[in-house]
Amino acid sequence: MKFIDKVVLITGASSGVGAATAVYFASLGAKLSLCGRNEQNLIIVANKCESIGKMKPLIIIADITKEEDTKRVMESTIAHYLTLNVLINNAGILETGTIETTSLEQFDKVFNTNVRSWYHLTMLAVPFLIKTEGTIINVSSVNGLRSFPGLLAYNMSKSAVDQFTKCLALELGSKKIRVNSVNPGVIITELHKRSGLDEDTYNKFLEHSKKTHPLGRPGNPEEVARTIAFLASDDASFITGVNLPVDGGRHATCLR
Repeated sequence: MKFIDKVVLITGASSGVGAATAVYFASLGAKLSLCGRNEQNLIIVANKCESIGKMKPLIIIADITKEEDTKRVMESTIAHYLTLNVLINNAGILETGTIETTSLEQFDKVFNTNVRSWYHLTMLAVPFLIKTEGTIINVSSVNGLRSFPGLLAYNMSKSAVDQFTKCLALELGSKKIRVNSVNPGVIITELHKRSGLDEDTYNKFLEHSKKTHPLGRPGNPEEVARTIAFLASDDASFITGVNLPVDGGRHATCLR
């Protein structure tokens, strides 16, 4: 798998799956456009990519829930590289809560980040991806494939992402654009801590994940990154419209 001279735009690239994906694509020779809100973290990721891939990534500090920032991300990428081959929609947040405890503000925050911003960025990217017969990878979740209590807005947002993926695959297939999603299970990142879990609760959650994942452990970001790269590569040239679990079998269990 090689991405020499391929331009790859990754959102949420400053940490977790996005950061691991950036580093892995750098090792495959990609030209990277890295978007994130945390400038310090994004610089660290970019420096690591440069040391591995010997090519300096484009860094774009942006909040893609803001329309002007989303436009700037696409405009900056095209101005710098003149083209786009792969779009990886990864930026996302998690909010806990049920129908009784999730406020409209929380609901809007989750959907604006996990769905609306992806719709907008993808809409802007499609004209350029048509020219390159490019690919789109959406980083969804096992929560899009099955239901979990206490994560209502997040579950709904990831189900929307999975439907978004399938619809785009149908709409863009005739234009030779492939669209797929990866659906990770529990991955060791900062996502759950940012949703409000303290260190002790988070550690217990990871320990419990050993029982809920048939492979007996949570995953790591690099495992998701390698799957993303496969789906974006020519090795997956006849794959589109797929919501692919990368979850150690979590989607197949009934355990909570």
